[in-house]
Amino acid sequence: MAEVTSAMVKELREKTGAGMMDCKKALTETGGDLDKASDWLRQKGLATAGKKAGRSATEGAVGSYIHLGGKIGVLVEVNCETDFTAKNDKFQALVKDLAMQIAWTKAPYLKREDVPAEIIEHEKQVTRAQLLEQGKPEAMMEKIIPGKLEKFYKENCLLEQPFFRDPDGKRTVQEEINAAIAVIGENMQVRRYACFVLGEGLSKEKKDFAAEVSAAVAGGQK
Repeated sequence: MAEVTSAMVKELREKTGAGMMDCKKALTETGGDLDKASDWLRQKGLATAGKKAGRSATEGAVGSYIHLGGKIGVLVEVNCETDFTAKNDKFQALVKDLAMQIAWTKAPYLKREDVPAEIIEHEKQVTRAQLLEQGKPEAMMEKIIPGKLEKFYKENCLLEQPFFRDPDGKRTVQEEINAAIAVIGENMQVRRYACFVLGEGLSKEKKDFAAEVSAAVAGGQK
């Protein structure tokens, strides 16, 4: 078994955001293997989050993030159990990161249960049409379509997306929240959010460039 050093603990803490003692225990339990220790911490976070999920979370904070000089803006409400935790630096950092995640991916849904049935059916029909075009047999479609839906959820549901700060792209947003729950010890939930993109939905007036140039030239000749 490899000796667990302070440098290993520091590296694991930076990678996962878990507490020092949890990182040391994870490395000890996994023989100093950083990847296995990360998985151990994620499993611990999931178990902790599951135990606390039923507890009331009515405190929290509304975080914001503005990107590209004011062209993208996000508001997100994240709930926790106490006002003390709402003011905690780690909780505040989590809220900020979630706002940045939303600005980056613009996830249309929080979780898969929020996806309307008609959208899911549409995705199934599109995938089926693509598979038919490729000449795939019906029996194979029933195996491929669920996998395509899983990919759709990971791309469009905030909690299932890869967390943008994870360099390996393995940790999901929900797992990042679970890790914070394991460290802070309170139930935490993303309640709602909104992403605003400047000009989104507006039809911009198309201008005739040649006409503008002609007008400018004519004006200069006066």
